[in-house]
Amino acid sequence: MILLLFFVLLIQFFTYWVFEPLGSLLEYVLEIRLFPLIALIVLVSLFSAKTIEQN
Repeated sequence: MILLLFFVLLIQFFTYWVFEPLGSLLEYVLEIRLFPLIALIVLVSLFSAKTIEQN
């Protein structure tokens, strides 16, 4: 039982260690103050794509 608890705590620690920085980065990127920059990049990429010429 102690061994099982140890493995569960170890898995939880490594999961936090791996995904906490990703969650923190995602939270920073999705903040309202960065939304205009992200929206501008998306709009520029949408309208700068070359259109397919039809014959």
